[in-house]
Amino acid sequence: MLIEKIYLYEGREDITLTTYIVAEQGELAEVKPRPAVLICPGGGYFNCSDREAEPVALQFAALGYHAFVLRYSTYTEGNPKLPEFPIKIKENLVHPAPVRDIGKAMLYIHENAKNWNVDTERIAVCGFSAGGHNSAMYGVYWDKPLLTDYFKVDKEMLKPAAMILGYPLTDYVFMKSVRDTTMDAMNREFFDQSNRAFIGENNSSNEILEKVSPARLVSESTPPAFIWATAGDTLVPVQHSLRMAHALADKNIPFELHIFEEGDHGLSVATQAAAIAKSQINIDAAQWTALAGKWLDKRFTLELPDMTPFEAMMASQKK
Repeated sequence: MLIEKIYLYEGREDITLTTYIVAEQGELAEVKPRPAVLICPGGGYFNCSDREAEPVALQFAALGYHAFVLRYSTYTEGNPKLPEFPIKIKENLVHPAPVRDIGKAMLYIHENAKNWNVDTERIAVCGFSAGGHNSAMYGVYWDKPLLTDYFKVDKEMLKPAAMILGYPLTDYVFMKSVRDTTMDAMNREFFDQSNRAFIGENNSSNEILEKVSPARLVSESTPPAFIWATAGDTLVPVQHSLRMAHALADKNIPFELHIFEEGDHGLSVATQAAAIAKSQINIDAAQWTALAGKWLDKRFTLELPDMTPFEAMMASQKK
């Protein structure tokens, strides 16, 4: 496996793309270009969680996909510690910087696709929590001026083939409406400061919030989605996943939705591979990686010759 950290912008060490490239050596050298998954960890737009980075990438690499982890613009500029509240705004890090970082990463993968043996027509964006929001934002904006005019490229260079969204925040208008009725004081404070880190202001108008609510922006060009969440999530209510699924259904966009009954926010792969507490291990929710793999197989299956295992072994020995 080729693991390399790449700095996407000169002079910035906080925006990085880490590769987990399946090594195409020996018997695998003849495999055609592989699909890829571009992963956006969560972190409330304060940082990018390590728990939702490499552990997720290794899961997709084990399924035969190239994986990339993007550390996008967040308030703390790469500092893994959460800031003290109330936070101060850093203008170069707020919206639309995070979603444009996905576009920058996508273009970089396209530029290096031949060397990495990446199938550029089959790249999925995958995110969790705030990273799920960022991925969903990319899913609804990839062909819009926010990205196409900014990068001045053909929109096909930015096109995602699919979205994988883990406990994503998808509707800021809804979140604002339930802030005072369903959130405890700690979650309200976290949500308020996260909004400030992402949008750059407090108490945004509904007009602004609608423009950053992917569930309200789904169109015919939005890619298919695999969505999973837990009904027990008290930080990002499950309604966000339901609303995104409803919006996709309204536009006849293919999707698969899995809601697990129990589980806290931020489960990542929900195994000890990404856990720092027992509450982050959940054998039911851990099924999402296998389910997502099956869902991806419908769209991303490698083109392989139809041979028996013995014939494949003999063919590899002749090369």
